[in-house]
Amino acid sequence: MAIGSGLGAQVGIAAESTYGTYVAPTKFIEFTKEGLALKKTTAQSAGIAAGRLLPLSSRRVVTQRQAAGSLDMEVTTKGMGVLLQTLMGTTVTPVQQATTDAYLQTHILADTAGKSLTVQKGVPLTTGTVTRKNFLGCKIISAEFSCEVGGMLTASFEIDSKDCEETSVLAAASYPSMSPFHFMQMGLKTGTYGTEIARSGIRKVSIKIERPMAVERFYAGASGLKAEPISNDQVKVTGSIEMDYVDTVLDDLHTSDAATSLVWDFSGAEIAPTYPSRFTVKLPAIRFDEAPPSVEGFDVVKPTLSFTGLYDGTNPLAIEYMSNDVTL
Repeated sequence: MAIGSGLGAQVGIAAESTYGTYVAPTKFIEFTKEGLALKKTTAQSAGIAAGRLLPLSSRRVVTQRQAAGSLDMEVTTKGMGVLLQTLMGTTVTPVQQATTDAYLQTHILADTAGKSLTVQKGVPLTTGTVTRKNFLGCKIISAEFSCEVGGMLTASFEIDSKDCEETSVLAAASYPSMSPFHFMQMGLKTGTYGTEIARSGIRKVSIKIERPMAVERFYAGASGLKAEPISNDQVKVTGSIEMDYVDTVLDDLHTSDAATSLVWDFSGAEIAPTYPSRFTVKLPAIRFDEAPPSVEGFDVVKPTLSFTGLYDGTNPLAIEYMSNDVTL
C-alpha cells in the first residue's frame, strides 16, 4: 500500500506510436505539482413534458471528452529526453560522446506532428490505494523554464490531451539516480552566434516556448474525441532576465533594438572527462522589448529585461541535453 497522501503519488510517461493510443509508462517523473484533469462536455434535454419541474437525469448526455492540465517539475540530469522531444518536435537519437558514458541530445525546433505522450498519474486515496488516470494523446502546448538565485532549474509543461481512461493498470514506478540542475551551475551568454560572451550580474532567467495548436478538432464519427491537434500559428518564444545593473550591454541592445544570440547553460557533475551533465537553451536571435533600469530606492538597481526569441535566418532554436541516457 502507498502512503495515503501526495507522498504516494506518481507520474509516468511514454511516447505514443499512434496519437491517443495507450502505451504503458516506461519513465517516471519526479514532479512537484500536476493539474491534469478530464474535461467533459454535457448537454441536457430541454423537452417540455406536462407537469415536469426538473430535467430528467436520463436525458443528460456526454457529447465530448478531452483533458488538459499542467505538469511542474525540476529539470534533472536524467530522463528529460521524451518531454523535450514532445515539446520541440525533432526525432532525437542520443549521440555518444567519444567512447564515454556521455550522450548528447540535440532538440531542434520542428513541427510536433506525430509527437504525443501517454501520461499516467497515480493518485492515492487516504487508505493508501492508488487510483490511476491515463491521459492519452498528450501534446505539449507550452513549456516554461526558470531559475533564480538560490533555486532549482524548474520546468512547467502545459498539456492538451485527447482523453482520460482509468482501465489500464497502474505501472510500478522506478526512478534512476539523478540530480537537479540549479543556480550554482547557471551561466548566460549573449553576442554573435557561436562566440557569445558570458554576462555578469544575472540573477534570474525565464524562457517560455509556446506551440499554438488547433486543439478543438472534434468531428462526427469519432465518438466525441478530438483528432490530433495541429500547429496553427508560429511558435512564440519569450523570456526575461533579472540582473543587477552592472553594465549597459543588454540595456544598450534594448535601446538600439539590435538582435543578439543568447545561450542559457547549466553545467552539472562530470559524466566523463570534459563531458559534464548539461542543459542548454540556444536562441539564435532575441530582441529586447522592455528594459527599464528604474531607481526604486537606496538598493542596487535591478532591471528586468523582457525579450522575444526570433529566427536569425540560419541557425535553429535548440535545446541541448547531455546525460548518460543511452535512449530517450
